[in-house]
Amino acid sequence: MNGWLIVIIVFLVANYLLEQIVSHLNIKALANKVPEEFKEIFDAEKYQKSQKYTKVTSRFEFIQSTISTVVLLSFLLAGGFNSVDIFVRSFNQGEIVSGILYIASLILLSSILALPFSFYSTFVIEERFGFNNTTKKTFIGDIIKGISLSILIGTPVLYLILCFFETTGNSAWIYCWAGLTLISIVLQFLAPVLIMPLFNKFTPLEDGILKEKVLELTQNASFSIQGIYTMDGSKRSSKLNAYFTGFGKFRKIVFYDTLLQKLDDDEIVAVLAHEMGHYKQHHLLKMLAISICHTGLLFFLLSLFIGNENLFAAFQMEHLSIYGALIFFSFIFSPVNLFLGVALNSLSRKHEFEADRYAATVPHRGTALMSGLKKLSVANLSNLTPHPALVFLHYSHPPILARIQALHKITDNETSN
Repeated sequence: MNGWLIVIIVFLVANYLLEQIVSHLNIKALANKVPEEFKEIFDAEKYQKSQKYTKVTSRFEFIQSTISTVVLLSFLLAGGFNSVDIFVRSFNQGEIVSGILYIASLILLSSILALPFSFYSTFVIEERFGFNNTTKKTFIGDIIKGISLSILIGTPVLYLILCFFETTGNSAWIYCWAGLTLISIVLQFLAPVLIMPLFNKFTPLEDGILKEKVLELTQNASFSIQGIYTMDGSKRSSKLNAYFTGFGKFRKIVFYDTLLQKLDDDEIVAVLAHEMGHYKQHHLLKMLAISICHTGLLFFLLSLFIGNENLFAAFQMEHLSIYGALIFFSFIFSPVNLFLGVALNSLSRKHEFEADRYAATVPHRGTALMSGLKKLSVANLSNLTPHPALVFLHYSHPPILARIQALHKITDNETSN
């Protein structure tokens, strides 16, 4: 049997087994009693509901992962990748157009497989636990908009990548790295203006006490913003969130309308102070730099696998191609991505603690942030006791209890001083 095929199958099966073991450990780690910190805000019935939500979503992820893995392995061993290649080559459109059609076809097949799971998750599980506000019209509309954006943005990007690798030889990975980095930065500025309004309605925050408190916070911190907006998050879900978007003077504050309904003004401002902490600590720039380096590493390693006949033989391919290498390399790179993901999540959790610390240094915001985090957890039915293995592998944010404990130390020190 082809050596690369053995490696790929081992990677796929090992990753599947790892995820199932960690998920099982996470379910076992669920605590029966409400943690002491949450007893005043999380009643027993609501807490049991959060436990059940974790169990139901975990079982659903197990089913989805199992079916997806079986389908992928079957498609691989049955020569499905080669069959799609033969199909797109039958149009005789040349390597670049054939490559776009090939990758688009694989994405379409993957999306078709994922669609029933997405539908069930939204209209059965999220509906059952009181989160879903998405109508079928909105669901279908989101799919159509997503496909349209993929065509409008993804096609030119893929065209450039294939062109570079077809025409610039050994330097292709550098051109791809530079080009994709430039496009990513441009999209950071265009997304809030052109893309995000396609999916949600953004309305300037009404004048009032909350707006005054937000402006006072940003002015005292010399933090320039372009505007403060609310977003109709309730259009799809009852879950709470808030975020910044844009860079420099183009920054915008966005509150989900659900957040404004569930948190009081001081708690909202404390959540905002946390988000400001990310900017003040330069977390976004650090993560952008890491992302750029990650992209460069990916393209460099990809360049080493272009034309690898053994790799193509593992997928039963009759023709070598740049576009085939793009797809097949992703299988080889997945273990590297796993380790990089663990490292990035660890750094991200560190950043969250630092942003919390910044928010707690703003007068009277530490206590308000703790209160806000508790309400967010209750409203979102968060798992308060995730297993450390799950946190290690997948959590970009520390568990809520760990954040609250860290905030307690800060506020207690301030009180004692």
